[in-house]
Amino acid sequence: MNLKLRLTILSFLQFFVWGAWLITMANFWFGTKHWDGAQFGAVFGTMGIASIFMPTLTGIIADRWVNAERIFSVLQILYGIVLFFLPHTSSPGSFYYVMLVAMCFYMPTIALANSISYTVLKNSNLDVVKDFPPIRVWGTIGFIVAMWVTNLTGNKATEGQFYIGGIAAVVLGIYALTLPKCPPQRLIDKNAPLVEQLGLNAFKLFGNYKMALFFGFSMLLGAALQLTNAYGDVFLSEFSHFPKYAESFVVQRSTIVMSISQVSETLFILAIPFFLKRYGIKKVMLISMFAWVLRFGFFAYGSPEGYGVSLIILSCIVYGMAFDFFNISGSLFVETTTDKKIRSSAQGLFMMMTNGFGAYFGSNIAGWAIDKFFTHKFTNAAQLSAYLDTTPNNPTFLEILKNTFNSAINADGTLSSAVLLRDWPNIWIAFAAYALILAVLFAILFKHKHDPKELADIKH
Repeated sequence: MNLKLRLTILSFLQFFVWGAWLITMANFWFGTKHWDGAQFGAVFGTMGIASIFMPTLTGIIADRWVNAERIFSVLQILYGIVLFFLPHTSSPGSFYYVMLVAMCFYMPTIALANSISYTVLKNSNLDVVKDFPPIRVWGTIGFIVAMWVTNLTGNKATEGQFYIGGIAAVVLGIYALTLPKCPPQRLIDKNAPLVEQLGLNAFKLFGNYKMALFFGFSMLLGAALQLTNAYGDVFLSEFSHFPKYAESFVVQRSTIVMSISQVSETLFILAIPFFLKRYGIKKVMLISMFAWVLRFGFFAYGSPEGYGVSLIILSCIVYGMAFDFFNISGSLFVETTTDKKIRSSAQGLFMMMTNGFGAYFGSNIAGWAIDKFFTHKFTNAAQLSAYLDTTPNNPTFLEILKNTFNSAINADGTLSSAVLLRDWPNIWIAFAAYALILAVLFAILFKHKHDPKELADIKH
């Protein structure tokens, strides 16, 4: 089989096993289990906890002792097995701990997949900057296909999404053993200090001002990525609370609408070589940050009908630029500025900051802030119906009240159970302001001169 095709299959399955549940988990959590937002923020933060240490640890092992494709295989199979158990948890607490185990197995495979692809391409004398993006784009396509499969099979709010991901993960783990061998480089002298032998000297990168600043912004931008992953689909789904939107396509097929974001990814990934070579790494990362501002800003004013639909679609389109331009260019920045002895470890550090600390703090702080500042509590039917742009006697409103919120209208106009609604417009505006501040600070503080030669050197 063609080498690039083999890596393409790896990339496709790598993100299929994640996309099957990542975007729709919120619907399972809020819509099926009816658990609260602060707890959800903590569960989504398990990706962050796992990414704080697991990618770095596995990167060290791959640099020093065990073939990268073998570690990858074992981790994917274990991840798939744990996904089978996840839907059978009976409380937010047990769900949290099972998800944490799943993420400890899955998160390091993202960095390992990159390292495997880089190694195989370089060993075949191929141009990583030119050849990797078209391979990586199939990871996004895999994510899209998984989202569509989950939505179209009626599993976006059920345990089925985890079974889909679990089966695919076991298949991927087995497939990984057929890939070209990626043995440890063992470039570190056996008489070197223990810290260097363990690969922990990668942490010395934090002693370099530019690298420390880069990792710091990686963490802060990683928080933005997790916000849109955690709440994007449930944001669209919750338009169903408005009687006039309840049957709209955006609500019924929210996951498919969100998949436009991943379609956009495929296009922007292919554009990365052009932008990197023309504008350089810093400008590409800066473009990404301003794209995040637009991503959140468009969501803030979007709705399932008329002009609002256009804004939702525009938000999904700019997501591709927001996500790809930082993550891919950031990975290449690490590849061009670190010693080849510790590159797997350095890629692990990048993952630790973005999907580790960034995801953890972003998810937990966002969950807390949404519950505390952006959630409205309604105890009066007239006030709730006015907020939902309808009347208390609207049949659809009464049905939503009963089936979604398990509440009814008392004789005096009060609600039998309080109704909690998230204020999505202001939530997205707050996120947009955060991204804008981040972009301005990055433009001022991060100094990096564009040198086309450093990108050309990656393939060596």
